[in-house]
Amino acid sequence: MSSSSISDGILKFATQYSLYTGCIMFSFGVIGNALNILVFTQLKLFRTNRCAFYITIESISNFIYQFLSISLTVLTSIYGDDATGRSAIWCKLRFILAQICALTTFYMICFSAVDQFFSTNHRYNLRQMCTLKLGRYFTFIFICFAIIHSVLLGSSYDAQPTLGCVISDHIWVQYSAFFFYPVLTGFLPIAIASSFSILAYHNVRHIVRRQLPIVRRKLDQQMTAMVLMRVIVFVCFVSPYTAYRIYVTNFPTSRSMPMAYAIGRLIQAILTSVTMINFMINFYLFLIFSSRFRRQVKFVLVKKCWQQWKYCCCCINNRIEPENNIEAHNIQMESEENI
Repeated sequence: MSSSSISDGILKFATQYSLYTGCIMFSFGVIGNALNILVFTQLKLFRTNRCAFYITIESISNFIYQFLSISLTVLTSIYGDDATGRSAIWCKLRFILAQICALTTFYMICFSAVDQFFSTNHRYNLRQMCTLKLGRYFTFIFICFAIIHSVLLGSSYDAQPTLGCVISDHIWVQYSAFFFYPVLTGFLPIAIASSFSILAYHNVRHIVRRQLPIVRRKLDQQMTAMVLMRVIVFVCFVSPYTAYRIYVTNFPTSRSMPMAYAIGRLIQAILTSVTMINFMINFYLFLIFSSRFRRQVKFVLVKKCWQQWKYCCCCINNRIEPENNIEAHNIQMESEENI
């Protein structure tokens, strides 16, 4: 068997692998992130919680990333690659959108961990330092930074006939190799999220000793456990792809070397599917490790969404008996506080 046929076989396998894993990730990712957004916006308990706000922004970013990912999957199934090497505009746009979503997701995880550290700290002044208004302000500033940074860096990408979509400016190559991938999307968010989530977990172990309302205490314990598990998964699934991006930025593989190019495409497909887990797993992670979150999801789907659907379908009966709606609403608010 010739090396050409082997490389063609590897490319075909990489294409099929990207197609199937992409469709699976998209299905689970859209459902999971949509349910995350639904739960954290519908429950009154979460509406004034800063950590829930950061998780909601992360879920929105992940939700957008899922559609970018499925577009690349569709293009791969049609053309055999993601078509970024065919169009300079798509090459730039793809990396700009991907970097905005990735930076937003990574640093919302960091913001969640930092917030839980301050929220569970035994010092009252530190607990009062972070407010929801301040969190929204910092989130807005960071998203603006992510957009500006991604536009500047993404504009340096260009579609080349032999190398595909790569950074054409040597200065940006050095920046990506020595700061963007190893620091900004690598060591820095991993270090921040890991250290603050561990400190928050240490704080929450002593939270019983403090005089706090039982609802606040349970919420802090729940959010800290969820953030800690999220950080562990984040570190495990982001590190391999970050190392890969550092390597390919410094040593891009030319299409004129079929075997090396095919192997590179296969490695890229596998590591991309691994890092894609990071953008779809948060809802399922919370569902597995938090029994309280499972009850909250059930409450939102059954008591809120189902009741609203019944109300829309039976609006005539509801007009006839309005006092039943008021009573049901009061019962629902009491149940929400007790889950």
